[in-house]
Amino acid sequence: MKNIKLIFSIVLLLAVTISCSIPDGIDQDTSFLSSAASGNVAKFFDISTDNSGIVKITPTGEGVTSYTVKYGHGTGSASSAVVTPGGSTSHIYPEGSYTVTIVSSDIAGQQTMATYPLVVTYRAPENLTIETSGEMKVKASALYAKSFLVYYGDVANEVGKPMAIGQELPAHTYPATGGPFVLKVEALSGGVAKTAASKTLFDLPIDFEIADVDFFGTFDDWGQQQFATVDNPSKTGLNTSLKVGKYTNGHAPWSGTYSPLNIPINFAYGKKIKILAYNPDPANIGKKINVELEKVIGLPGDPANPYGATVKTAFTTSGAWEELVFDFSTISSIPTGAKFAQLVLRFNDTQEGTQEVFYVDNFRLTN
Repeated sequence: MKNIKLIFSIVLLLAVTISCSIPDGIDQDTSFLSSAASGNVAKFFDISTDNSGIVKITPTGEGVTSYTVKYGHGTGSASSAVVTPGGSTSHIYPEGSYTVTIVSSDIAGQQTMATYPLVVTYRAPENLTIETSGEMKVKASALYAKSFLVYYGDVANEVGKPMAIGQELPAHTYPATGGPFVLKVEALSGGVAKTAASKTLFDLPIDFEIADVDFFGTFDDWGQQQFATVDNPSKTGLNTSLKVGKYTNGHAPWSGTYSPLNIPINFAYGKKIKILAYNPDPANIGKKINVELEKVIGLPGDPANPYGATVKTAFTTSGAWEELVFDFSTISSIPTGAKFAQLVLRFNDTQEGTQEVFYVDNFRLTN
């Protein structure tokens, strides 16, 4: 009996020892690995909206140890990336359609492949603004633009001139034929979408037949100085045009009008300014109109050089259009190469004004 009890005790002890040598929850059956494939693999595309083309790809799934993301764009090492669970990868895409392939690997070494369509569309640029300065230097800005094309509008079948973000194109010289010219700038998205804006530019000649262009502003201490585009009061003789400019003289002797010319007056094309003028009042005969050129540009040194030039010419008649000539070639102090960005008109500047009225038309630059 004692021997039987001893054998039973040894068997029981051995059984306890064996059971304690295998940790809880683990056995030697690894057959489950053959069925431990990853599942529910998905993707998440975060497509930028600033036309940078950046797409953030975040794959997700169950039982995955790593992902290989093939972008469907690029070459060599730049065409794919390995991503750990919970991680992301980013790639820059041109505008277009792509197929992104995600290969997921599980702990058993098995791989699952899935493909996903990706469409990258660039948005049209917004808030396009055009700036011109001095000798027709051009720059522009726009939200979501990658670059620009500039069309000066002075030649047929013009090819746009490329302009980078933040760039200012060098001075452009317009032909002597005069304006108006329509400067157009296209803001490019980097894809198909683009946004265009235009700006009407004028120099001499000026003839007031162009709608929606305010050629002259005014200056005066009492606000009496006026200038407006009106119907021609006398469509006879030298001037049968439909529209002309009406000048109403201000109170102060220095009052007048100014025209900030988009395209500067270039004396290389002539130094005489001719104007058709109509004086309805015989009392104005002998009184003089000033043509004053200001804001000289294109000279060495300070571009804000205050140098200007003035020529005065008197009315010789009333009740009929006449041509008044303002000859700047008589002013020897005008430097060679001078260009003027502003034309000022004043009338009878030795006396206080009484709101005298006269009409002007067809400003032009000649030799």
